[in-house]
Amino acid sequence: LLPLHSSSDKMPTVTVVRHELMKALGQEFTDKEFEDLCFEFGVELDDITTEGVMQRKEKGDKGAQVDSEKEEIVYKIDISANRYDLLCLEGMALALNVFRKKMDVPQFRSIKAATPQKMTVAPDTQKIRPFVVGCVLRGITFNSSRYNSFIELQDKLHENICRKRTLVAIGTHDLDTIEGPFSYEALPPEQIEFVPLNQTEKMNAVQVMELYEKDQKLKHYLHIIRNSPIYPVIYDAKRRVLSMPPIINGDHSKISLETKNVLIECTATDPMRAKIVLDTVVAMFSQYCTEPFTCEDLLVVGHDGKEEYFPDFKEHTISAKVDYINSICGVPLKPEEQIELLKKMQLNAVHEAASSTLKVTIPPTRHDILQACDVAEDVAIAYGYNNVPRKVPATNTYGKQLPLNKISDLLRGEIAQAGFTEILTFGLCSHAEAFAKLNRPDDGTTAVTLANPKTLDFEICRPCLLPGTLKTMGNGQKMPKPIRLFEITDVVLKCSDNDVGAMNRRHICAMHGGMSSGFEVVHGLLDHIMTMLDIKLDAKEGYSIVEAKDGAFFDGRCAKVLFKGDEVGIMGIVHPSTLEAFDIPFPCSALEIRLDTLTGATGPAK
Repeated sequence: LLPLHSSSDKMPTVTVVRHELMKALGQEFTDKEFEDLCFEFGVELDDITTEGVMQRKEKGDKGAQVDSEKEEIVYKIDISANRYDLLCLEGMALALNVFRKKMDVPQFRSIKAATPQKMTVAPDTQKIRPFVVGCVLRGITFNSSRYNSFIELQDKLHENICRKRTLVAIGTHDLDTIEGPFSYEALPPEQIEFVPLNQTEKMNAVQVMELYEKDQKLKHYLHIIRNSPIYPVIYDAKRRVLSMPPIINGDHSKISLETKNVLIECTATDPMRAKIVLDTVVAMFSQYCTEPFTCEDLLVVGHDGKEEYFPDFKEHTISAKVDYINSICGVPLKPEEQIELLKKMQLNAVHEAASSTLKVTIPPTRHDILQACDVAEDVAIAYGYNNVPRKVPATNTYGKQLPLNKISDLLRGEIAQAGFTEILTFGLCSHAEAFAKLNRPDDGTTAVTLANPKTLDFEICRPCLLPGTLKTMGNGQKMPKPIRLFEITDVVLKCSDNDVGAMNRRHICAMHGGMSSGFEVVHGLLDHIMTMLDIKLDAKEGYSIVEAKDGAFFDGRCAKVLFKGDEVGIMGIVHPSTLEAFDIPFPCSALEIRLDTLTGATGPAK
């Protein structure tokens, strides 16, 4: 199998066999010609290699001899992460053929059979994996390469948009080996019994999970449902298990080269992604059906009795002003020219002269087109970036550093010269670190909470810099004393006045730790910062400090920092219970103040 490669700093890379791609394109290209075609289309030919070399690299056997003449040449092509239709040879060939005007934009159709296949959803599925969609590919013809591509596309989608099957899991079945209507249920694992794919013995779901604990591929998905009291399962009319998503299909309904009718089902926690995945699989492989680019609808009866047919190939449109597209592209194109260019990108459009607007029809292959700017981008790609004329901008402008960032950089230098070491901490922290460990109450209006945190260490956006500084002090307690740390960066707070419900705020946090608390050190640093900012010690027009109470600090050893009468920060000797919570065995003093209010400098729009 040829895998999909991706990383956090690279675009997804699809690997296709060269001679199969050239056959699908109906033309032989030299490597240079194909590289130029890829550039024009907006993708990149990353590497030209062979399957043998790739396998040797993966196994680490770089010294093995390679007989390149007997190995098939493969292309590794970088694609955009949101172009799910390019994740297989079929999609790549279709897109490039339309781009080269070798074929028209396919018209995808879903057909409602007189007696459609039906999937009934049980109420208990709402507790674990609530959504299911599907369809039937009738009269499909597989050969070895098509079959492999069909399986590979599912694997690539699972790794990409499906987020390792957590959001969507795809199941494909030989419809001729099973009987509808089908039912999607959620049952205790002891009650689910079937023969898993490529196995010979029947077992229950508990045994299935134990079986795949050592499987190099499937063990990574077991955690998705392992701790649930019920597991999702799909049955046919004779109570034969089709699949136990998102782990494994049943062996009875597995597809083969001889399969002619394929039932596709996608179970999900995200219904929109499930529809995108289904559309992608259908669009790529319906071309091999008896009637190309068609599929048969699956009737899904929801847990509430609501009936819905899938896939939903209803056309939806996006409007884009002709002038807007031209302003983005930098080229004065007529509406007719824009329409022709959009056809090269699989987008049909009509011009409404009265409003000088294009109504663009979005096919099921282009779920990445969301708004007018996406339409303009496709016009620019089809026109060719190299064909856009260069010109001098009409206005003479220059860039400069944002005032808030500039003053932050200047203060970093001053505080470092005062003997403090700069640190960089995580922008997320646990709820306990921001409140309970600091002996501060959570009023519910301060911290921005993550809806689905990955770990308990990253539950909220930090509302202050003190937790991160205390953690760093605790982890670095073996360093020579005294330890002096500081950080200048943003915190995130709830803000009902902001359209996103939150705002960033620039803070300075500094801490001294050692044999003594060093309160005079952080107090002196505060005075030094104020001197650098040309703020005088004046209760009305400058800064002042007044005694305060804060759970994170000693009573009587804590003070608020005021600027023109308004509170802008706090400092004091850290309370022993707070030190104990962060595993710090020596006394510390800390200072945290707002920088934006002190300077009046502004940063990027938040």
